[in-house]
Amino acid sequence: MNEKEKMLNGLLYDANYDKSLIEERMNCKILCSKFNNTLYEDTETRKNLLKQIIGKFKNNFVIEPSFWCDYGYNIEIGENFYSNHNLIILDPAKVIFGDNVFIGPNCGFYTAGHPLNIEERNKGLEYAKPIIVSNNVWFGGNVVVMPGVTIGENSIIGAGSVVVKNIPSNVVACGNPCKVIKHI
Repeated sequence: MNEKEKMLNGLLYDANYDKSLIEERMNCKILCSKFNNTLYEDTETRKNLLKQIIGKFKNNFVIEPSFWCDYGYNIEIGENFYSNHNLIILDPAKVIFGDNVFIGPNCGFYTAGHPLNIEERNKGLEYAKPIIVSNNVWFGGNVVVMPGVTIGENSIIGAGSVVVKNIPSNVVACGNPCKVIKHI
């Protein structure tokens, strides 16, 4: 099994060893850089660049610059998706956003993690676990979602939260670590 196959299967892999992974990240970063440096009023060019970056998308979506991701092909966004400025998606695993997802500024979705074992970590190994965001979810600013998290439908994640565990549907959750504070 090569490093990309390990990555896509949630196994420990070396992202800095496999030349194809390095090249894929480089190509994605170049497209992100072009997107981030396109004049703001040139919405058509920015939209076309996003369509080259993102693996799967529906018709109506907006991502404000700046936007960075690792590979792009593991990202899926639903209809009526909006992200404010400074979105970061580390996507060695799938990151799936449902319909009507709204993301505040300075948010990060990180599927990549590193082993607790010092020897493995010092070898540069990492793992990736998918993130799933259901329909009608709203994120306040400065939210971080960690590997392997699923967020249920109609939920709100308060500003500044660090989401390390699954969040159920129909709740308001916030904090570090993020916890349910109200059912809606």
